[in-house]
Amino acid sequence: MKLPFRAPLAVIAAVAVLAACSSSGGGGSSSKRKVPNVPMAKSVGAGEGALNIVVWAGYAEKDWVQPFEQQTGCKTNVKIGNTSDQMVSLMRSGQYDGVSASGDASLRLIYGAQVAPVNTKLVPNYATVSDFLKNGSWNSVNGQMYGIPHGWGANVLMWNPAKVTGSLDSWGAVFDKASSYAGKVTAYDSPIYIADAALYLMRTKPELKIKDPYSLTPKQLDASVALLKQQNKHVGEYWADYTKEVSAFESGSSVVGTSWQVIANTINGGKKAQVKTVLPKEGATGWSDTWMIAAKAKHPNCMYKWMDYIISPKANAQVAEYFGEAPAQTKACDQTSDKSFCTTYHALDAAYAKRIHYWTTPQKQCVDGSGNDCTDYSTWVTKWQEVKG
Repeated sequence: MKLPFRAPLAVIAAVAVLAACSSSGGGGSSSKRKVPNVPMAKSVGAGEGALNIVVWAGYAEKDWVQPFEQQTGCKTNVKIGNTSDQMVSLMRSGQYDGVSASGDASLRLIYGAQVAPVNTKLVPNYATVSDFLKNGSWNSVNGQMYGIPHGWGANVLMWNPAKVTGSLDSWGAVFDKASSYAGKVTAYDSPIYIADAALYLMRTKPELKIKDPYSLTPKQLDASVALLKQQNKHVGEYWADYTKEVSAFESGSSVVGTSWQVIANTINGGKKAQVKTVLPKEGATGWSDTWMIAAKAKHPNCMYKWMDYIISPKANAQVAEYFGEAPAQTKACDQTSDKSFCTTYHALDAAYAKRIHYWTTPQKQCVDGSGNDCTDYSTWVTKWQEVKG
């Protein structure tokens, strides 16, 4: 099996600046945020015969793309996006009809007028998508969905019990107590990892008054960065390609750090090491990917057909098992080849999902609706460079 991976957000010179005209407000906030006036589809007609999409590796494999092509006549061209920044850049080119955007890219696409609001009434399978993935701050604005949820997961704490004493239950293991594992701590290599530090401080330093790990004032951001700089002294290596983290735990060069459940499953399926995972008491960050349609899609009918097909029970189950994440489609759990898969990935566990703060693009206009004095993504990129030195 080919292991797909998420690469880190590339640190590029040109960073998208989210709409300066936005007013305060977040997903579910009573305040309205201004967004570009991009029309929403009112109907879906016959397919145009072609579809061009940007996807994470593992999201559009031939085993489920070919049946879609046969059913719809939409010949599908798949472009792999290795980073969220690359996906945003590709969507700006105007060559693609849609994208499987993570939350650290979706708001940039919305405010950059690169994607259109989605008419969920035209996507029948949307009705049985898990409710906790709908109308999130990362995939909707002012109660309007800008995409169709696809798959999700938590960034869990993972450790090697043969090297780490006791059972861990707190992110303090990689922050305040990181010195106990000096040189063998690992962390996700991305500016969005700043949110992990902010989440820990939100629970342990109430005086900072952090309410949302993606809505940080300059003072709150500085506190999070200071914690990460302290952690950096004990980090042996950062990872983005998850095969790198698998190798690090198998070799013993890493013994504790942030991870994904699929990484733990991969390690435990081998003979070189065994690991444990937990969603810590402070909660966790995580991802919820969204299929979004280009504002000027050349093949909008095929894209709407694709969005409905890819979250159909069978297709969504195939993708979830191949990639290693929870499916968005509730009925997908009846279609997985591993009947314990949805239990392992907490696919239908709303209480578990509620403890996850899904990746959301930081903005000057706080995504939690708390005001207009937050730090934006470009600032996070700069601060991440400072952390790594």
